[in-house]
Amino acid sequence: MVHQTFSLPPSFTVAEALELFDRRPASRLGYRLSSIEQKWRDELERAGVNVSPRARIRDLPIESLQGIEIVRALASQAQVLILDEPTAALPPPAVDRLFARLRDIRQRGVTILIILHKVREVLDLADSVSVLRGGRLVLSPTPSRELDAYRLADLIIGSSSATAGLAPADVAVAARADLGLSETLERPAVGRTSSQAVATTNEVALVLDGVATGEITGEAPLRGLSVSVRRGEIVGIAGVEGNGQRALVRAVAGLVATTAGTIHLGGHDVTHRTTGSRRRLGLHTIPFDRNTEGISVTSPIWENVAIGSVVERRRPGLLLHPSELRRLARKALSEWKVQFRDLDQRAGELSGGNAQRLVFARELGASAAVMVAAQPTRGLDVSGTAFVHRTLRDVRDKGTGVLLASSDLDELFALSDRIVVLLGGAVVAEFVPPYDRRAVGAAMVGAT
Repeated sequence: MVHQTFSLPPSFTVAEALELFDRRPASRLGYRLSSIEQKWRDELERAGVNVSPRARIRDLPIESLQGIEIVRALASQAQVLILDEPTAALPPPAVDRLFARLRDIRQRGVTILIILHKVREVLDLADSVSVLRGGRLVLSPTPSRELDAYRLADLIIGSSSATAGLAPADVAVAARADLGLSETLERPAVGRTSSQAVATTNEVALVLDGVATGEITGEAPLRGLSVSVRRGEIVGIAGVEGNGQRALVRAVAGLVATTAGTIHLGGHDVTHRTTGSRRRLGLHTIPFDRNTEGISVTSPIWENVAIGSVVERRRPGLLLHPSELRRLARKALSEWKVQFRDLDQRAGELSGGNAQRLVFARELGASAAVMVAAQPTRGLDVSGTAFVHRTLRDVRDKGTGVLLASSDLDELFALSDRIVVLLGGAVVAEFVPPYDRRAVGAAMVGAT
């Protein structure tokens, strides 16, 4: 099985990590590093994974890690391969390469059970399809040739109760972004009157001026990046993954040091301020990786929600009452429809989608001056995606500046008042509605 959250030890080399999980008996020569590296070099080449067996796990991009996980899973001559949402963190070109690899594995006689959200991906890969909704099987295994995108979408979304309280436009956008129906669903018209009324005051909420960072593993550092976000405006950040999006989000949050330039938040120079200081000035963040940056997996879920209130305290000596924090946490989790067993349950036991909802419950628990949202709908179902989209519009319309980093162009087009394109850690283009997909895509790959 290849889990959605990878299990490879980050400090190991590729060969060491694969050997750790190999259940086959060692050769009579024992464990010699050179022979181990050669063995896994051959296995990686056979699987079409272009990575050195000497590379450190922590230094590799997500696509390579996923390939290594598949090699690990198949090493013991497995006949059944299970993959849990393997495309959630991959850009479109990497999804195509993954599917080509899986088709090759299928040709070798391995049965593949793959959990996917996007209808287009399901129909592109699967021989037969089943649909689960709310823990129930609503479609028994059916040949994919007998299905179309609309019927599958209806089965996945279910009755109107699944999206109760959401505007039809929000559900349509969510269906397009989360189910992969961008070619078949028209973009809904989204009113921006309230947002524009706030944004035209030109009051700037966040300014990065000539910001540069040091080297970041697997990511282009920022190189003199300048971008601003006004109050009541959503600024989308587009770009092929690895071109500085993570560096940008981490620099704004204060998680990486800047080597040049300045960052101003609501008129305050926060370039050298701590993350706690930035939060007290109104900076709230939905990070890229919910499991390593968004939640403490070993802590109770109520503490994961309450920590936002703790960090925001301006009077360190003020007493906090756990009973009140638990009450507020339960209220926030209920509003975000987080499915959990009890408040003392460890956050690491939540599903990916529920963990993401928990992060939103904490970050939107108080008024934010600036919201940085990185891949905010990754791992969410249609109703969850629609809820996030509506929420981002609501906070924008109340005067919050939103910096939205997403690999989904449909999501960026639907939500953004402006789109800034990053390439190699620098801003190379800026667009305003109506957006031209070809022009944005060309800027992302440096074709303009």
